[in-house]
Amino acid sequence: MNKYQIAQKKPLTPEITQISVYAPLVAAKAKAGQFIILRVSEEGERIPLTISNAENDLVTVIYQKIGGTTLALDELNEGDCLHDFVGPLGVPTEVEDLGRVAVLGGGLGCAIALPVARALHQAGNQVDLIGGFKTKDIVILEEEMSKACTDLHICTDDGTYGYHGFVTGKLEELIAGGVKFDHVFAIGPLMMMKFACKLTEKYNIPTTVSMNPIMIDGTGMCGCCRLTVGGEVKFACVDGPDFDGHKVDFDEVIARNATYKEFEAKAKEKHLCRLGGGAMNG
Repeated sequence: MNKYQIAQKKPLTPEITQISVYAPLVAAKAKAGQFIILRVSEEGERIPLTISNAENDLVTVIYQKIGGTTLALDELNEGDCLHDFVGPLGVPTEVEDLGRVAVLGGGLGCAIALPVARALHQAGNQVDLIGGFKTKDIVILEEEMSKACTDLHICTDDGTYGYHGFVTGKLEELIAGGVKFDHVFAIGPLMMMKFACKLTEKYNIPTTVSMNPIMIDGTGMCGCCRLTVGGEVKFACVDGPDFDGHKVDFDEVIARNATYKEFEAKAKEKHLCRLGGGAMNG
């Protein structure tokens, strides 16, 4: 098999795809919470993607088609090769015997919550994995998540499957029912992590958040993933991506992150126009 060859490609939803890339050196060292940086082509941009699984010389990542690079990535098929695939990067999630823990995953964040829950479960913890999605049709990795925890709780915003409501609602329901969590890990959209931390702070439960949503360059050079943690400036890609959620200034991060959405939308539009032009000219 060639270096960085896509060995497996599997669509999980119309917008989310899973690929497994042949990268033996990365697979041998990867730990829960770490990420890779890839380039589709020599002229392409670098993007960080969290490692969902690593075994048998293959590294699995999951991406959502939201910008030009992920659309270009999705044009590749099994047998095609990536130009670059570097990792593992970032500080691994601290995995220890904590007792009973809850791992919250929001949407695509479930792809990152999966290896964290698996590692915690293998370390002897009782793990409640709470996965949240907008609706039943876009639930991903349910079978894999069920094997990576003690109890799996699927939540949908519209109530079409599992618990009707947000992951924070399910977490509070469990706490109100008498469950005593020793630690909570929240992984997903910034707003979800913010409100998860507000909830756990109320119950005095230590909480770790993964700030991968704000990573762009992946090396700390661009500075876009800077955040304030306990009054100090940190960089998600080199100091994290895991941080004490009760010390993160989420309002600052959310406000700055919103400024990149317009750029991402323009990159996606440009890519789609190129595809359309190619089709008309070809």
